[in-house]
Amino acid sequence: MSVFNRLSDIVNANLNSILEQAEDPEKIVRLITQEMQDTLVEVRSASARHMADRRQLSKQLAHIQAESSAWERKAELAIDKGRDDLAKAALREKSFVDDAETQVQGDLIHIEVAIEKLRVDTNSLEEKLRQAKARQKALIVRGQTTKSRMKVRRQLNDASFDTAFERFDLYERRLDEMEGEVESFDLGSLTLSAEIDSLQTDTALDAELAQLKKRLAKPQTMTSSEVS
Repeated sequence: MSVFNRLSDIVNANLNSILEQAEDPEKIVRLITQEMQDTLVEVRSASARHMADRRQLSKQLAHIQAESSAWERKAELAIDKGRDDLAKAALREKSFVDDAETQVQGDLIHIEVAIEKLRVDTNSLEEKLRQAKARQKALIVRGQTTKSRMKVRRQLNDASFDTAFERFDLYERRLDEMEGEVESFDLGSLTLSAEIDSLQTDTALDAELAQLKKRLAKPQTMTSSEVS
């Protein structure tokens, strides 16, 4: 099973769970990055185990090859001594060792293929993780912005929100009425003062009117021309 297939299955399962629960989008972004980091650790651990297995198999192969060479030398010695029976027995043992060598060589090939695949997957995963971290901040900001906008939209579309503003309007109207009452008291005081000032003005006008009448009531002196 590919590392990326496994990672995709894990992420998709967790994403579906988060989406069903309507979780914070920021958690989704952090989840993806965390899953990639965890998978990268597992891949590196697997690579380390395969490399250890390769070293062990390489040592085992070297030992088997040495044993095979030893049995071949023994077969040659038996032939030199005219003991074909012993030579056959030595060659039989050598064939068993050669079979084991073939098995180990096959295991080594599988190990090498696995190590190479893990190396490619590790490099690809490291690059994906680098890209994810580079985009993580921007995605989190977008998620938070979208979440805030959604909250505002829900409030604007909420009937209780409109009711609250209607109460603000009522309160503002009540304040206008109270301010009007205060101004009416001030207006009454100004009217009383104006009436008193008016009385003073009327007194002055009456005095001026009396003087004018007195001046007009004096007999006019006739000139000499008017007497003739």
